[in-house]
Amino acid sequence: MDIVVTGGAGFLGTRLIRALLEAREEERPGIPAFDRIVSLDLAECPLADERVVSRTGSISNPDLAKMVIGPQTCGVFHLAAVVSGQAEAEFETGMSANLDGTRLLLDACREAGSRPFFLFSSSLAVFGDDCPPVVFDDQILRPRSSYGTQKAIVEMLVADYTRRGFIDGVVARLPTVVVRPGQPNAAASSFVSSILREPLSGKNAVCTVPIDTALWISSPQTVIANLVSLLTMDRSLLARRIQINLPGITVTPKEMLEALSKTCGSTVAERVKIKPDPKVEAIVCSWPSKFSVQSALLMGLEQDKNIESVITGYLAEL
Repeated sequence: MDIVVTGGAGFLGTRLIRALLEAREEERPGIPAFDRIVSLDLAECPLADERVVSRTGSISNPDLAKMVIGPQTCGVFHLAAVVSGQAEAEFETGMSANLDGTRLLLDACREAGSRPFFLFSSSLAVFGDDCPPVVFDDQILRPRSSYGTQKAIVEMLVADYTRRGFIDGVVARLPTVVVRPGQPNAAASSFVSSILREPLSGKNAVCTVPIDTALWISSPQTVIANLVSLLTMDRSLLARRIQINLPGITVTPKEMLEALSKTCGSTVAERVKIKPDPKVEAIVCSWPSKFSVQSALLMGLEQDKNIESVITGYLAEL
């Protein structure tokens, strides 16, 4: 049996593949007895493991979707996406990858007839800015960006394909993942990692939203642990709902820089300048920043303790 991970060559995808392999080795309850993991991405998965097979290409290619998903597929973790800033700037690119590409994956699952587990990685962008002070899993979706709209449409598709029995779907709405290594990308939320990552490497960084903007974030370690948990979780805990807001913590850039100063010294935090960008503000400030996580925690999902623990977790991996 196979598990397919789209975006398997990326930061989260690579971590997820490694975590799934470890869970399989440990024979963790609920983990299917898969033989290999297929990474579907534009680049090859960097993991050197005979159980990992790379298939390179765009998820918008219908032939590729049918090549990697078949009767042998027991699970799909769909992480690949055109990120928020690029989806807003390049409408057709976002629609092709985020909507059309996902539909191809879902149809490949339907045609395979094996009803695989299908986890869709969604986003806070599905909600928009017209939300109550605390957002629950069943909050009405009113996206304020093309990216959020594409994610919201796919959430409904995953729910309908699940209702029809084509897949065993779960929609996981991820907080902003902090700290991502490497270089800034086209995501509107890219600055959230940059204002910690760059100063820690001796570089200057820019915060492109007001310093008191509330953000909903989670460490990559916690996000990956929760994605694996959703594979093994008793699906009846979700009742008829398949969408779940993954646990995070609410923090502002000001609090992040204060924690950075406390952990690594004021000189490091002073490398960040506040220069709000209206385009970034329009997207990021439309996202809610406080969620009810009670149901998620009752399901056994994890939550970061505070922003200091997120920073120290990142430092431990350097």
